[in-house]
Amino acid sequence: MIGLVDANNFYVSCERVFQPHLEGKAVGVMSNNDGCVIARSAEMKALDIPMGTPAFKLEGLRQRGAIHLLSSNYELYGDMSARLAQLLRDACPDIAPYSIDEMFIYLDGLSERQCHALGETLRQRIYRCLGLPVCVGLATTHTLAKLANHAAKQQPHFQGVCLLNGQDATTKTLLAQTPVSEVWGVGRRLAERLAIGGIYSAWDLRESDTKQLRKRFSVVLARTALELRGTSCLHMNTLDQPRQRIMTSRSFGQPTGVKTEIHAALRRHAQRSAEKLRQQHSLARSVMLFLNTNRHRRDQPQYFPHALIPLPTPSDDTRVILDAVRQGLEQIYRPRYRFMKAGVMLLDLVDAQQHQLSLLNAPAHHYPRLMATVDAINQRMGQGTIRFGMTDDDAPWQLRCAHRSNRFTTRWDELMEAGTHPGAIADARARRQQRSASLQRGTQPRA
Repeated sequence: MIGLVDANNFYVSCERVFQPHLEGKAVGVMSNNDGCVIARSAEMKALDIPMGTPAFKLEGLRQRGAIHLLSSNYELYGDMSARLAQLLRDACPDIAPYSIDEMFIYLDGLSERQCHALGETLRQRIYRCLGLPVCVGLATTHTLAKLANHAAKQQPHFQGVCLLNGQDATTKTLLAQTPVSEVWGVGRRLAERLAIGGIYSAWDLRESDTKQLRKRFSVVLARTALELRGTSCLHMNTLDQPRQRIMTSRSFGQPTGVKTEIHAALRRHAQRSAEKLRQQHSLARSVMLFLNTNRHRRDQPQYFPHALIPLPTPSDDTRVILDAVRQGLEQIYRPRYRFMKAGVMLLDLVDAQQHQLSLLNAPAHHYPRLMATVDAINQRMGQGTIRFGMTDDDAPWQLRCAHRSNRFTTRWDELMEAGTHPGAIADARARRQQRSASLQRGTQPRA
């Protein structure tokens, strides 16, 4: 049996854990630079505010107190996701994180009744330990588990846990009611093509001839039909394949044409991309960087350059990647333009464990333990604790996040405050700042 544990309205739920006054209120989380709504509470959905609504259109509702808009707090969300994964790993050693708020669990050897009981136990434990509401979908395949999880969220009579064995009446009813476009892996365009052939629901897809599906569409769709029948065709390793390219990009908080500021933004993106590269145990053969001006400002000159820098040897060393970024910026920078976005992409990735270094072109300075140590410190103490090159927190390229909550679980100086006496709060804040400064210096403060 396969389970899918999915946190409900994950970004909003993370905010509510540390801000209980938001419970029962319409809450939305905004995208980078507070651009548009990317996560909504059930109360905000009830107000018919669609996903992707620009934040400026909701300013009137926010000022009247009808809704609450928060800036994205990805550091908090990532840490809460890691805690959720660890809690599941303690109960089910065989898990596969699928996204920041979705995790597959594998329950081999358990009966259906035991699986359902475990699902209920996990819901209660996660809410008690983390304060996150989750739903659990249980089934014999990954695709059915996704549908079961969706049903557990949408249909209250399941009480947050839905189990489908692939052959019962509940499975048939659910598949017949599910549009084929909502099946995992079936997009809008594919759903339109399927509708031409008379396949409208998930049940229609399940009952279709797999040979015809393979011939007319793809082998992937044929496997999806088998998964809907209860025949498992996906495996853990297919869900966690290393990416073929890694990109980190952000829009700037304000346009800038200053070369040093643009270089600082590219350095930040390059370091994050290098961390992701090492996490999947890959090496990059080349680095591409790009800059974009604001295409919506027709009154300003437009320029969208990019540069591709091949590396001397495949590498995951941040310093090598930063040097390539510096070379690329020298090639494409023009002082008369004001840029609004920058990004770094690592290309031509190879497996670090299988790649053989030639004695003729081995890197002169290769220190994998240094990179591993930097990653370990940043993972433990917070992203950006150790970084290459100085950055200004007030630089124009830094993201706008005027409504971001504290990073309660990863920053000493942003811990929750208990008590009402102003002097006690000030003393506690001073002690946290002292401890944070001591940790950065590598010393421990006296008790």
